Amino acid sequence: MRLCRIAVQILLIASAPAFAADDIVSGGTAKVSEIVDGDTLVLDDGRQVRLVGIQAPKLPPGRARVKLQPLANEAKAALAELTLGRTVRLSFGGQRIDRYSRQLAHLHDEDGRWIQGDLLLRGLARVYSFRDSRSLVADMLTLEREARQADRGIWGHPFYRVRSVSEAPRHLDSFQLVEGRVLDTAEVRGRTYLNFGEDWRTDFTVTISPKDRRRFRKEPFDLLALAGRRVRVRGWLYQRNGPMIDVTHPEQIELLAE
Repeated sequence: MRLCRIAVQILLIASAPAFAADDIVSGGTAKVSEIVDGDTLVLDDGRQVRLVGIQAPKLPPGRARVKLQPLANEAKAALAELTLGRTVRLSFGGQRIDRYSRQLAHLHDEDGRWIQGDLLLRGLARVYSFRDSRSLVADMLTLEREARQADRGIWGHPFYRVRSVSEAPRHLDSFQLVEGRVLDTAEVRGRTYLNFGEDWRTDFTVTISPKDRRRFRKEPFDLLALAGRRVRVRGWLYQRNGPMIDVTHPEQIELLAE
C-alpha cells in the first residue's frame, strides 16, 4: 500500500503543468514558516499568502463540519508536505492583495513544481477564481477535472458533488458547481440571462451583468447562443427569483459534451 501511494505521488507531481503565462509577474522567493490551512500559509518575513485560484476544504458550521474535518486535515497536511520549511517562488497575475491583506500568489517550489496544480490533481482543492484573478485558471480547470473524474480527495465526498439543476434549491448560500442544459437565453437592459427551466421566477438561472459581459467577447462561445447546450457553472448560489449564480468571467462556465 505504501509503495502504491508513493507511485501515485510521483505521478501527480510529474503531471503538473509547466508554469508559463504572459500576464504573470515574479514576486521573488521566501521560506514558508507556517501552514494556516489547506490553501493559506505564512512566510518567514511575516507575509500571509493565499494560494490564488483554488479553495481547499473548509469547515462549515453544523453536522457537515465533523464529516469534512478529515479532508481539511489532509489538505493542510499536503500543503505542509509541499512547502513547510521550504523556499518557494511567488508569482502574481491579477489582483495581488485580498481584503484580509493576504497576498494572492501562485507558488512553485525550487524544483519548479506548481503547488496549486499539485493540490488540484490530488483532489485536495477546487478551482475558485474571480474576475480580477484569472491567471492560469484554464490549466487549473483541466487538473480539477482529472481529479474529479477519478474521485480523488474531495470529489469522492457528497459535500463536493456537482449538483444538478433540480438540486440547486437545496444548496443556497454556498459555492457550488451546477450542471444542466440551458433552456433559453435572454438579454434585458444589457444583462444576460441563461435560463435552465421554463419558469425563470422559480428555476435555476445564471446572470451576467453588462459590465462583466465584455469579458466574454473573445471567448469561443456566444452567451446568447448557449440555448440547448449542456454546461457546468460554478459560483456562489443564492436565491433571487429562484436559485441563481452571478457569472463574472468566462472560466465560470464550462461547455460539456453532449
